[in-house]
Amino acid sequence: MSGSRGCDIVVGIDPVREWHLPLAWAADEAQRRRLHLRLVLAVPPQHDTHHVDDTPGQSALRRAGADRLEQACDWARDRHPEVEVTGDLLGGFPAPVLGSATTEARLVVLGSRHLSRTAEFFSAGSITVPVSAQARCPVVVVGEAEHVSQQPPYVVVGIDGSASATAALAFAFDDADLRGAALRVVCVWQRPVFMLDDEEVALRAQRILLSEATAGLSDKHPDVHVTHEVLTGHPVEELARAAEHALAVVVGRRGRGGYTGMRLGSVVHGLLHRARCPVITVPTE
Repeated sequence: MSGSRGCDIVVGIDPVREWHLPLAWAADEAQRRRLHLRLVLAVPPQHDTHHVDDTPGQSALRRAGADRLEQACDWARDRHPEVEVTGDLLGGFPAPVLGSATTEARLVVLGSRHLSRTAEFFSAGSITVPVSAQARCPVVVVGEAEHVSQQPPYVVVGIDGSASATAALAFAFDDADLRGAALRVVCVWQRPVFMLDDEEVALRAQRILLSEATAGLSDKHPDVHVTHEVLTGHPVEELARAAEHALAVVVGRRGRGGYTGMRLGSVVHGLLHRARCPVITVPTE
């Protein structure tokens, strides 16, 4: 089983933990976007990373991984028979393997165990932060079942006037259009310790930013109902609250992070642990 086409949605299959939620999200998105679905399961080396590990233990891991991958592929095909599904069993640690897959994928979808930041950093199997930090395509992290309870359904996007926020906004408009969802464009203003200007002046500037950022995209997506919201408080908490019943929350990523994800950005990092809906991180590229 193999094949990456540059128009795939890639989903990481955990060799041990639950994979149904991220795979369901990825399969639905592949059907909606008419893309191929590529499932990737990485089998890490047990011992010496510089030589081929052909020990009985490693062979058993590969057989178990192949069985799990085949099971996941069959499940995805049953969910959407019209979607072409392929699977790749690859050797290596999951984070760099999936990070490499982002160079040719349209989207990469991952599951999340909602670890604390400290646990995420020290967990050998952690992938959400490092992959989101280094990805060349948008990364979707699915941690829980949908909590959508409002009609019409909506997507939330956070913007701040940066280039990364512009990329996130464009993705969010496309996603809302595909889903027939409304779009809530949110800017969170955090009162500085030393405030020189009047607060209302600062809030008015944020409202102008929202209007200017969405003007052209609203024309391109006339069917998307858009609302502008300027919220006051901590960006992570306010965005997570706004997106509590959303289909997804979309945010931009500043620059390219290293393997550890230390350059991922505090807002994105916080949402990966706080948001209840899928978190979509969009790189500037």
